[in-house]
Amino acid sequence: MSELLLIRHGETAWSRDGRHTSWTDKPLTERGEREAERLRPLLEGRTIGLVLVSPMARAARTAELAGLKGAHTDPDLREWDYGGYEGSTTAEIRRTRPGWFLFDDGVVPGPEGHPGETPGQVGVRADRVLARIAPRLEEGGGDGDVVLVAHAHFLRVLTARRLGLPPSAGALFRLDTGTVSRIGTEHGRPALVAWNGRVGAGAERAGA
Repeated sequence: MSELLLIRHGETAWSRDGRHTSWTDKPLTERGEREAERLRPLLEGRTIGLVLVSPMARAARTAELAGLKGAHTDPDLREWDYGGYEGSTTAEIRRTRPGWFLFDDGVVPGPEGHPGETPGQVGVRADRVLARIAPRLEEGGGDGDVVLVAHAHFLRVLTARRLGLPPSAGALFRLDTGTVSRIGTEHGRPALVAWNGRVGAGAERAGA
């Protein structure tokens, strides 16, 4: 049976500094490029039937450096729209909202075209992705693993939804830059197989 592989893009300057990054398309740092390249051993030898990537360049570059071929862009894989918190760190947000936590408290509206999203709205996008790839993940229904290359908070919500949990349960799954995680099945039910996988020097301290 095919597995679902989740890849968070490599480090950017903003992820390194803990800045919430959704529509701002920061490039990979040199370290981020190394992280992406070091994903190759974790993917070698696997039969991959479908690769979907976020529209952001940092995700496409990660897929390229990881050696993934034939990737298709999926707009639903974009990161959580952080609205008015784009570019801010959690510490900065908590100066005016003490105790703020994204999965509980959401965001404030941002500039035109970026009103922000609730956990539920991100969950709707994740459900759409899961519905589209479901036939490929069913026993006998696919021609290999499905790989999604995207962003931390979105992939955390998608993981929760794949496991039958509410979108807010994405808070339980820390996801570092330049990692590959695997969701398979046990007794016919979705189950985590591996999380935050890295090889060798890729195990350096992760960006936020």
